[in-house]
Amino acid sequence: MPTDSIRLGPDLTLDRVRPDEIPALTRLKRAAYAPWLPILGLEPLPYRADYAALLVDHEAWFARDADGTELGALVLGFPGDHVLIWSVAASAAGRGIGRALLSFAEAEATRRSLGEVRLYTNALMARNIALYRSLGYGETGRETTPDGRHVVHMSKRVA
Repeated sequence: MPTDSIRLGPDLTLDRVRPDEIPALTRLKRAAYAPWLPILGLEPLPYRADYAALLVDHEAWFARDADGTELGALVLGFPGDHVLIWSVAASAAGRGIGRALLSFAEAEATRRSLGEVRLYTNALMARNIALYRSLGYGETGRETTPDGRHVVHMSKRVA
């Protein structure tokens, strides 16, 4: 298990989310996913998640600046032979926070001797899909869920 705090650079730290920080995690995720509501026509799973229940078998990390402000958050699952990025969100686009969180997930897969990172996203989140593709994630399938979500599954092999 990695330490509870990892320095990614002079102005960016990853800190494992503590139980008392679940309300802050919920607020960050809701704020980050709120712009997608009119595009998707429904609430994304990370927008409406019960993070206290989710973190029973997942782990979450905050990306924080030097002042301790939460800039993003990552929720990871470990369902066996891969790392699952359950959600990744940044409070502002274009600052490299999402890329840093994705890079951490890939490093965590390598550290745990898991050869693959998987994620899924809504098909209407084209900007996110383009980012994942640019970072080496390939599409592995699509599905429509019973509640009408059009899901794109993606994965990346890691060393």
